[in-house]
Amino acid sequence: MRVGLLTEGGYPYVSGEARLWCDRLVRGLGQHEFDVYALSRSERQEAQGWVALPPQVGRVRTAPLWTVDDDALCAAGPRGGRGRRARRRFADCLGDLAQAVCAGGAGAAAAGAEGDTGGARPRPAEVADRFSNALYGLAELARDEGGLVAALRSETAVRALERACRAPGALRAARTARVPDLLAAAGLMERALRPLSLDWYTADGLGAVDLCHATSGGPAALPGLLARHFAGVPLLVTEYGVQLRAHYLAAGEGDLSAPARALLASFHGLLAAEVYRGATVITPGNTHARRWQERCGADRDRLRTVYPGMESGRFARIGEEGYDGAAADPRTLLWVGRIEPAKDLISLLHAFAEIRGRVPGARLRIVGAPAEGAESLAYLAHCRSLAAQLFPDEADGVHAVGDNPVSFEEIGGPDVPDLADAYAAGGVVVLSSVVEGFPISLVEAMFCGRATVSTDVGAVVEVIGGTGLVVPPRNPRALAEACVALLRDPERCARLGAAARARALELFTVEQNTAAFRGIYLEIVSHCPVRRDAVDEAGEPVPFAHPAEAHVPGRWTVAVGPPAAGAEPAAEGAGLPSWAAPDEAGGGTDGAGPRPQGIDVRKQLKGAAV
Repeated sequence: MRVGLLTEGGYPYVSGEARLWCDRLVRGLGQHEFDVYALSRSERQEAQGWVALPPQVGRVRTAPLWTVDDDALCAAGPRGGRGRRARRRFADCLGDLAQAVCAGGAGAAAAGAEGDTGGARPRPAEVADRFSNALYGLAELARDEGGLVAALRSETAVRALERACRAPGALRAARTARVPDLLAAAGLMERALRPLSLDWYTADGLGAVDLCHATSGGPAALPGLLARHFAGVPLLVTEYGVQLRAHYLAAGEGDLSAPARALLASFHGLLAAEVYRGATVITPGNTHARRWQERCGADRDRLRTVYPGMESGRFARIGEEGYDGAAADPRTLLWVGRIEPAKDLISLLHAFAEIRGRVPGARLRIVGAPAEGAESLAYLAHCRSLAAQLFPDEADGVHAVGDNPVSFEEIGGPDVPDLADAYAAGGVVVLSSVVEGFPISLVEAMFCGRATVSTDVGAVVEVIGGTGLVVPPRNPRALAEACVALLRDPERCARLGAAARARALELFTVEQNTAAFRGIYLEIVSHCPVRRDAVDEAGEPVPFAHPAEAHVPGRWTVAVGPPAAGAEPAAEGAGLPSWAAPDEAGGGTDGAGPRPQGIDVRKQLKGAAV
């Protein structure tokens, strides 16, 4: 089948989120053809270029979300339409969108935004419908008029938002918005809506794919919604880090005022709810993300938990050796990750001060580089200073050189040439975060067969599954107690490490992830085929363009994910007709039929469409 892979700030760029996961997915599903539609977040990201693409990637189209060059942005179309009729359509649609955002409704209430309207409040369903109708109305206008970037940044848009803020029933925080607040909110909403103005939705673009797969919510999923609206293409949304949650965290750390934050929280909440409503299947990466999606309106029947796939081969040797490797030090605590305030290394250093007094000879190795930004650099400097104060260099005698029990190292250095070497040298791996999504460092430690001590944040408990110790966040004393218990009991560490490795190999490998999406792709296309005239390049009908399974009533594919509580596990081949069940030799058919002819897989088209 032909899959439109929708990304934001990631694949196919060298840097960005979900880059490795998308690359592994595309390479693992070589029987399908992929068209990549990528939204970039910065000029630096575009300048760094792309990763090496496999042959199954047919083409790549990109568009920026970061530029503020009005001349470049306005090149795609006129300012809101050429005629009076188009301007009236724009004003009506944008007015409805602004009213929905200012009313809050499902988006703000579900996501925890300021929901007190101080007056008659419309029902959440009415707000969601108004937002949906306005969104698709703007999309149709953008298609007819050649883009709406300039219009969404115009004075007309700001005035519409202002009128909605002053209307009865508006959010209490939004009613106090002043002109700078409205300008900031309108500018950020325009960036999120920029996919409306792209020319990706033609018959030879997203209209030609069999399935859209958005690798995150928010702006990345918006092209998928429009492809569904214009061409009936089914949409699969995968979220390993909930985009809505990331927007809230970023808004809280920024310089936005309270009214602007309230408006943006409502907007992103409504957009997320519309994405979840329009998606055929939603695949959260863990239960933590699933709870966010359900709270924002996702239908439980459409949710399938699919854990991220990680490469386990690089840690195979360390995991097989366990604690018998020559480099392993049972008295060494190891922390691995990006150094930033959310990782709470301050609490870890204070906990280690207590650990050091109870376990003589204990060491703490902090392996990682600071995250981007001046704040992370300042945080690293503060952690180094605190470590120097808490642990002065110790020497055995007056003629010996002092040694600090806390070390800050980076991958690629003389002591840590490779990530696997770092885990090999540690006895217990520690995670001290106060905010966490899917804890990648914990899974890596589990692949290496290491015992872990973690704070109870994000998906930590779900990932650990009883194979490590979990303590409350921001509690150095509890963290110290758990670490001391493991440092004093190497046999317990070995048992926990072996159990952790077995769990990781069962749930978190690339193979598990790829197999899950292979089944989901087939299920979606079999039940939601795109109804288009199936012809080849010469205009001749293509036989078997629509899979026969589309006409079979009921659910013919094996359900992806764990069975329901109390249910017996499905037998191999259960839910498949006899002709599709695997035979004794492990064969069978994938039910997809011959793939339609695609475009030249070596041809890559790159160009900003706005």
